[in-house]
Amino acid sequence: MRFIPWGVTLTLFLVYAFFTARRHELLLTSGYDLGIFEQGVRGYAEGRGPIVELKGPGFNLLGDHFSPALATLAPFYWLWPSAKTLLLAQAATMAVAAVPISRWALRGLGPVAAVVTGLGYGLSWGLASALGFDFHEITFAVPLIAFSVTALGERRWVAALAWAAPLVLVKEDLGITVAAVGAYILWRGDRRIGAAGILLGVGASLLELLVLLPAMSPSGSFAYWDNLSGGSGGRNLLALPLDLVTSGEKVTTVLLLLAPTALLAVRSPLMVVALPTLGWRLLSNNPAYWGTNYHYSAVLMPIVFAAFVDVLVKARGRGGVLPRWLAHAALPVSLTVTLALLPCFAFSQLFTGELWRTPARVEAARSVLATVPDDARVAASNRLVPQLTNRCEVTVFGWPQKWSTAEWIVVDEEQPMGWPLSPDRERQEVAAAKRGGFHVVRSDHGITLLKRAAGADVPVAPDVPAPGTPEAG
Repeated sequence: MRFIPWGVTLTLFLVYAFFTARRHELLLTSGYDLGIFEQGVRGYAEGRGPIVELKGPGFNLLGDHFSPALATLAPFYWLWPSAKTLLLAQAATMAVAAVPISRWALRGLGPVAAVVTGLGYGLSWGLASALGFDFHEITFAVPLIAFSVTALGERRWVAALAWAAPLVLVKEDLGITVAAVGAYILWRGDRRIGAAGILLGVGASLLELLVLLPAMSPSGSFAYWDNLSGGSGGRNLLALPLDLVTSGEKVTTVLLLLAPTALLAVRSPLMVVALPTLGWRLLSNNPAYWGTNYHYSAVLMPIVFAAFVDVLVKARGRGGVLPRWLAHAALPVSLTVTLALLPCFAFSQLFTGELWRTPARVEAARSVLATVPDDARVAASNRLVPQLTNRCEVTVFGWPQKWSTAEWIVVDEEQPMGWPLSPDRERQEVAAAKRGGFHVVRSDHGITLLKRAAGADVPVAPDVPAPGTPEAG
C-alpha cells in the first residue's frame, strides 16, 4: 500500500516524458519558450549566466523573470546538452508532486482515494496545458507547493513553510504565495512561523520586483507591469465580481479548476494559497492570463487536489461535514470529470496517433538541420529554434529584427507557424534574404536552409512590427 504514491508518480513521469519528448522530436516545441529556457540553462552550464539571445543581444533572463532556480539544471545539462534535459526535468518535478497528495489520501482515505487523487492531479488539464506548451520555470514550483500545502493540511507548520520558502527563487510573484502560506499558518496555527512566512514572501517579492529585476532588465524596470497598468488595475478589481457571475473565460477557468473535485475543494481553507495566483491572473488586463491555455494553471492544481483531500479527510473524521451521498460520490465524480476533460486538452494527443508516428517532413527537417555547423549563428523559424539551441547561436527568424546578422537561415516554408511574422510576411523576408546574398543550400519538404554569401549585406524589409509573444510571460 505504501508504494502506491510512488507507483502513481512513476506512471505519470513515464507519460509526461514520452509526451514532451515526442512533441519535441516532432517539431511541436518552439523557440518561445523552450528555446529561451534552454539558452538560459546552457548559459548557466557554460558559466556565462542566463544570457538569452532569443530575447535580444546580451539579454539576461533574470531581468525578465527572477528564476535563479533554473541554475539547478546546469549539472544535468553538462551531462546531456539537449532541450530534452529540460523536458525530462519538468516531467520529473511535475510527477513527484503527486507523492504528497496521494500519500495524504492513502493515510486518510485508503488506496482507492490515493490512486484517484494522484491521477486526478497528474492528468488534470492544468498540467496538460503546461506540458503541452514547452518548458517553464514554474515547474520547480509545482512540487514545492504540493509538499507545502499537504503539510499545511496536516498542521506541520515548520515543514509547510520550509517547502514554500524556495518559491521565492522560482518566480517573482510566488513570494506572495509564500506569504499566503504564512497567512494560513498565522490563522490556523503558530503565529511566529506564520508571521515569518508573510515577511519572507512579501519582502522577497518586493525586492525582486522593485530592485533585482529592474537592475538586470534592459529597460530598467519590470517588463510586465503593463499587464496591470493604465488604470485598469482598479477597474478590473471593480469588474471582477461581475466577471465571475457572467459567462466568459474567467468564470470558465475557475469552474474548471474546481470541477475535478466535484466543486468540493472550495470548502477547504487550503484554497487560500491559490488566491495570489488567481488574483493576479483574473485582475490582469491581459486576456492570455484568464483562460486555460499555457502553463499558468499548473501551480494551482496541487492546491486544488490537496484541498479536495482535506475536505474528504475531514468529512470522514468528523462525520456530517458533507452529506453521506456526496462524500461517497466525490471520488467517482472526480475520476469521471478528469477522464471527460482529457480529450479537451493537450493530453488528447496521446490518443490520436499524432505522437506515435514520424512524418517524412520531420525526418527531412532533421537531415536539413544536421547540415548547420556547430556554433553557427542561425535565424530559424520558431518551431525549428529549439532543435538548434544546444549547439548554435540562435534567434527567431523575423524577431528581433537583427536576424539579418545571422550566417544561416532555416525556415519552414511549407507549414509556417505564423509567428512572429505572418506567412506572407515571412515569404517576403525570405525573398529579401535571397536578393541580399543568401543562397539556398538545401530544401526538403519545405524546410529550407540558406547560407550568407561572403560579404553579403542583407536588406531587411522595412516597417516590421514588433510582435506579441505566443504567451504573455
